Amino acid sequence: MKVPKEYYDEIFEYHGNWDMPCACGLKIRHHDNKEYVIVTELYQENPGTSITYAGRTLADQICKAKGIDPANMVYIECAPDTNSKLSFYDEEYYEVDFDADIQHKYHQMNPDTIKRILGKIKD
Repeated sequence: MKVPKEYYDEIFEYHGNWDMPCACGLKIRHHDNKEYVIVTELYQENPGTSITYAGRTLADQICKAKGIDPANMVYIECAPDTNSKLSFYDEEYYEVDFDADIQHKYHQMNPDTIKRILGKIKD
């Protein structure tokens, strides 16, 4: 289950739970005066903690490495389409609010919104 390269601009290596080496796909886009950080789960290509379980720790590591102000960041997790027959491997994007309670932490994003952020649809 290899993740297509169209989902990321680079592989970002980070430290997950118990300082395990981990990797995710990463795209950063500037849109509407915000920095959109899109992290993509790499499944078998990630030897450690998933992007969902790394959460805020991963976001903090990206901000530090890329010089992003966390107050100006919109953090998005991507579950890429892996061409599987299983529906939980379909493409989905979630905006993450680290300050919300667990019930309101993840907001599934509209595909057109993601396309605008990625520059595939012009405003």
